[in-house]
Amino acid sequence: MPIKRRITMQFETAAIHAVPTCKLTGAVSTPIYQTSTYEQSAPGVHKGYDYSRTNNPTRKVLEELIASLEEGTHGFAFASGLAAIDAVIKLLSSGDEVLAVDDIYGGTFRIFTHIYSRLGIKIKYVDTTDIINVVDNMTPQTKFIWLETPTNPTLKISDISEIAKAAHANNALLVVDNTFASPALQQPLTLGADIVIHSATKYLAGHSDVIAGLVAVNSPELAEKIKFIQNSSGAILAPFDSWLTIRGIETLSLRAAKHSANAQKVAEFLQTVELVDEVYYPGLASHKNHAVAAKQQQGGFGGVVSFTLKTDTEAAAGKFTQLTELFKLAESLGGVKSLLCHPAQMTHKSIPTDTRRNAGIKDSLIRLSVGIENADDLINDLKQAFGRLDFILANELSNEVAK
Repeated sequence: MPIKRRITMQFETAAIHAVPTCKLTGAVSTPIYQTSTYEQSAPGVHKGYDYSRTNNPTRKVLEELIASLEEGTHGFAFASGLAAIDAVIKLLSSGDEVLAVDDIYGGTFRIFTHIYSRLGIKIKYVDTTDIINVVDNMTPQTKFIWLETPTNPTLKISDISEIAKAAHANNALLVVDNTFASPALQQPLTLGADIVIHSATKYLAGHSDVIAGLVAVNSPELAEKIKFIQNSSGAILAPFDSWLTIRGIETLSLRAAKHSANAQKVAEFLQTVELVDEVYYPGLASHKNHAVAAKQQQGGFGGVVSFTLKTDTEAAAGKFTQLTELFKLAESLGGVKSLLCHPAQMTHKSIPTDTRRNAGIKDSLIRLSVGIENADDLINDLKQAFGRLDFILANELSNEVAK
């Protein structure tokens, strides 16, 4: 259970003070309990810990921390974001159905399609930004509505509170992947969601130095089931990785604000670039879901910006990703250093081309993970990259004409 607060705290305070001082030594930094087993005074009689797959003091601090920050009752830490997703899906049985957002992370699509669909769980994808699509596609077998909001990589926003009402009216649970927003900007459990998932690898840990997944719930019954799955399946987060994630969360509020401020400036700049076709960022008034984002996200719109090129080809996008200097070409997102990737060839390569395009992920779409550097430096880097791309594309066109 998360620590009960005796005073009301804002998020930036809670992210620091929800990490307890060590009762044994007074250490203000959580100790790393790098142990696999614990002494028992008699068989089954111990201090709450018998084996670190089941419980570990360092991991417990992280689990209570995420529960507290998401305004939940219980938290769970896993070896990766996909391990967290895997544990949640294991709540289902053969014959159950998941109604999932169409613009979904490639890894989630892969585990849904290639593993759990084989085991009798039906996955249906819809555009959840329109609640009519959710209501019309639910059946008595629908047990989960599965959202990412914002989505990866086109930054679609779904109305969590309205979809929660629709899910509960159908006796289904609402699962929200809150990776892109983090609890610094959005707390889905307070909006009616039942389960919140994080790839803590991203904004929560925040420094591109750990792989981790987290789950938060506000139901003791759900918590008991997830705890059983976590212990039985064993994909738990190690003590050192738990400590790294705790350390990252302590600065989450500062980083989230800087990521969001930088991303807003980058998105506004991209709107002025001649080579750019569409810009996806919920902080823009032109974003079709801007009003919903403004309603349910507090303090910023996140650090991810995506855009497409007027030359809508994988080749053009691939060239651009090799022309930046500060934006490093790499998988993942959410770290302090700015990254970019080409989803069609990287994060969403496992999704069939037609399925990907139908979800709005065009061939030229480029995803930026905007870091905490100086915003003007980042914009200048993009300017020089667009200038070089313009030169390359112009030369290719004149060569084609010459032929």
